[in-house]
Amino acid sequence: MGNPLFQQAKEAVAKAKEEKTERAIAVAKNALSSAFANANDAERRQLHDLQDELDTL
Repeated sequence: MGNPLFQQAKEAVAKAKEEKTERAIAVAKNALSSAFANANDAERRQLHDLQDELDTL
């Protein structure tokens, strides 16, 4: 079973990239923050990449 917070963060970032609204971006940032707490090293690398994607919005 995977990390549900990691999956939620991925989905939130995808939604933020699609919608490009302040609210969607804020939700994605919060989801990323929550996911970092329980992430393993591989997930953390992917979360950093997702954060970089958010930073370009």
